[in-house]
Amino acid sequence: MAQVFLPYALRKYAGGIEQVNMLADTLGELIDKLEVAYPGMKRHLVVDGALKPGLAAVVGHTATRRGLLQKLEDDVEVHFITAISGG
Repeated sequence: MAQVFLPYALRKYAGGIEQVNMLADTLGELIDKLEVAYPGMKRHLVVDGALKPGLAAVVGHTATRRGLLQKLEDDVEVHFITAISGG
């Protein structure tokens, strides 16, 4: 079961909770299940069938390069991180 840590902007869809646990085989399936459980969340994570530009998914300890196809192991942590730019 994946432990999903929700960024502040998404917590309003989940009643303010910071973390949810979900069963999913891939990151894409996880996001689909998040949308079913917490309507409105997916549009903040996915656009045109891929992770939104400026958004990274950290699965375990590594930012995924496989996007929605990233496989999820049992008891893995998933974090959605927004890009920070500056100079």
